[in-house]
Amino acid sequence: MFGNLTFNALKHDTLQNAAGYSMIFGGLLIAALITYHKKWIYLWKEWITSLDPKRIGVMYIVVALVMLIKGVSDAILMRAQQSIAISDAASFLTSDHYQQIFTAHGTTMIFFVGMAVVFGMMNLVIPLQIGARDVAYPFLNSVGFWLFAAAGVLLLVSLVVGNFNATGWLGYPPLSGIEYNPGEGVDYWIWILQIAGVGSLISGINFIVTILRMRCPGMTLMKMPLFTWCALGTLVLIIFAFPILTATLALLSLDRYLGMHFFTASFGGNAMMYVNLIWAWGHPEVYILVLPAFGIFSEVVATFSEKRLFGYASMVWAIIAITILSFIVWLHHFFTMGAEPNVNVFFGIMTMLIAIPTGVKIFNWLFTMYRGRIHFTTPMLWFLGFIATFSIGGMTGVLMSIPPADFQIHNSLFLVAHFHSVIIGGVLFGFFAGYAYWFPKIVGFKLNERLGRYAFWCWLVGFLLAFLPLYILGLMGATRRLDHYDASTGWQPLFIIAAVGVVLVTCGIGFQILQLIVSIKERKQNMDTTGDPWNGRTLEWSTTSPPPFYNFAIIPEVRDHDPFWTMKQEKKSQVAKPHYEPIHMPKSSPIGFFVGLFSLFFGFAITWQMMEISIVCVIGVIVSLVIRISENETDYYVPVLEVEAIEKS
Repeated sequence: MFGNLTFNALKHDTLQNAAGYSMIFGGLLIAALITYHKKWIYLWKEWITSLDPKRIGVMYIVVALVMLIKGVSDAILMRAQQSIAISDAASFLTSDHYQQIFTAHGTTMIFFVGMAVVFGMMNLVIPLQIGARDVAYPFLNSVGFWLFAAAGVLLLVSLVVGNFNATGWLGYPPLSGIEYNPGEGVDYWIWILQIAGVGSLISGINFIVTILRMRCPGMTLMKMPLFTWCALGTLVLIIFAFPILTATLALLSLDRYLGMHFFTASFGGNAMMYVNLIWAWGHPEVYILVLPAFGIFSEVVATFSEKRLFGYASMVWAIIAITILSFIVWLHHFFTMGAEPNVNVFFGIMTMLIAIPTGVKIFNWLFTMYRGRIHFTTPMLWFLGFIATFSIGGMTGVLMSIPPADFQIHNSLFLVAHFHSVIIGGVLFGFFAGYAYWFPKIVGFKLNERLGRYAFWCWLVGFLLAFLPLYILGLMGATRRLDHYDASTGWQPLFIIAAVGVVLVTCGIGFQILQLIVSIKERKQNMDTTGDPWNGRTLEWSTTSPPPFYNFAIIPEVRDHDPFWTMKQEKKSQVAKPHYEPIHMPKSSPIGFFVGLFSLFFGFAITWQMMEISIVCVIGVIVSLVIRISENETDYYVPVLEVEAIEKS
C-alpha cells in the first residue's frame, strides 16, 4: 500500500532537516494564529471556496511571495557554497544536495513565482480593465488555482519526505532516466510540473475566453489596454506551449514507470527529441512570464508621465510579433548539439529578429516619458530599474544568438547571468511595479513609499552585484551547476561579491515585508489620494477601492483605447444618468479546493508508487467534478437599490 515509501525517506543531513523543520514550524505557527483569532470559518467562506477572481488573484500573489522567499533561500545557499568552496573540504553542501537546491531554485522561481505572478495579476486586473464583472468560467478559475497551489505544496513536501530532483530544472535525459536516477526525486519533479501545468493550461483557456468574449460594449481589440493585450499574447502562448510540456513529461513518465524508450539511447529512443520538445515549451515560457510585465510597464509609464502611451498601434504589433517569433527560436538553447550550419543560422537570425519588437516597446516607453510630467514613485523606479537590467540582458542575448559565440559561453555562468537579467529585471521588477501600482485599487490604501524605495535600491544594487560578476566568471570558464572549484582559478573574489549581492536582495525582500506591515498600520492616512497621480488612474474605470465583488454596477462603454483620458475631457453634463440593473454572481464552491487536495495526494502517492492510493485520488477528482456538474447552481442576487447605494458611497 505504501509503495516505495519507508522511514528512510525522513533521514536527511542537518541542513535539510533544519529546512524541513522550519517549514513545518512556520506552518504550525500560522495555523495556531488562525485558530487563536478564530478565522478558519472566515477563510473557508470568504477565500478558500471563493470564485471571485480578485480573491483568487490575491491568493496567487500570496503563493508567489511565499515561494519567492523559498527561491531566494535556495539562492543564498548556492552562493554561500560557491563563495567558500575552493575545495571539497571547504564545502558545507554535498554535491548531490547542491544539485537538488539548484533544481529546486529553478523550478520554484519559474513555475511558482513567475507563473503565480502572471495569473495573480490577470485575475486582479483583466476583468476590471475589460469592464467585466467576472471571468468566463469562475469555477475553472478556482480549479486552476488549487491545482497550482497543490503542486506548490508538493514541492515543499519534498523538503521533508525523500529527496528532490538533482538533474537541473529541465530534467534532461539520460540523467533523468530510471537508469541514472532510480529514486523519487525526478518523479517528484515530474508530477509537480504536471499538476501545475494542467492548472496553468486551465487558467489560460479561461482567460483567453474572458478577453475575447467578455469585453464591455465598444471595446474592440484595438481599444484594449496594453496590459490586456500583453496578457492575450501570453495566453496564446500558454495554450499552445503547455500541452507540449504535458506530453513531454508524460513520455518521460512512461520511460520511468513502464520501461519504454522514448528518450533512451537503446531501442530507438532519442534524448535530443526530449531537448527539442522541452525547449519548444521552454522558450515561449520565457515570454509567457515577460509579456505581462511589459503590459504592467506600459500602464505605469503612461500614468506617472501623465501622458498617453506613445505608439499604441506599434506596441500592439510588437506584442503580436513577439508572440509569433517566440515559437521559432527554441533551438538557440542548444546550438552546441551539433546541428548543421543552416539550422543554426536560421535560429540565430530568428533570435536577433525577436529583439526588434522588444526594442520597439522600450523606445515607445522612453518616448512616452519624453516631455512628460514624470513622478518618480516606487512603480516608476521599478520601471527604470527594469530598463537598465533588461537592456543588459537583451544585449547579451543578441550576443549569444550568434552560434559560434554561444558555442564558447553556452554552458557557462555568462548564460546564467543573461537569463537572470531578463527574468529578474523583467518579470520580478515588473511584478513589483504592478504590486505597488495596483495595490491601492485592490486593497484600498497605498503602500509606504519610503520603505518601497529602500526595497528598490536593495534589489537593484543587490541584483547588479549578484549577476554582473557572473558575466566575468562565465568568460573566465566557470560553468553552470558548479558546486566547488580550485583556488588557483582566481574565481573566489567574484563569487564573494555575488554572495554579497544575494544578501542585499534578501534585505530588499525584508523591506518589502516591513513595507506591507507598516502600510497596514498606516492605512487610514494612505487612503486619501487626492492630488496624487495614482488617483483614478490605477485602472481605466472609476470603481470603489477595493472594488465590490461584482466590479461594476453599470457595465462601462468604450469609445477610445484610453477611456480614462476621454472621460477626463468630457463635461459632467454630458455624462448620462446611470441605469441600474439586477446583478447575478456565481455562488462560492469548495469543489475546486477538493480537486486540488486530491491532486496533491495523487502526486505524492504516484511519486512513491502507491498505486491503490493514486487510483482512489483519481476517483476522488472525478467524483468531485461530477458533484459540481450535478449541482443546482444558485447565484448571488444583488438588489438594484443596494448596488446604487454602494455606487453612490
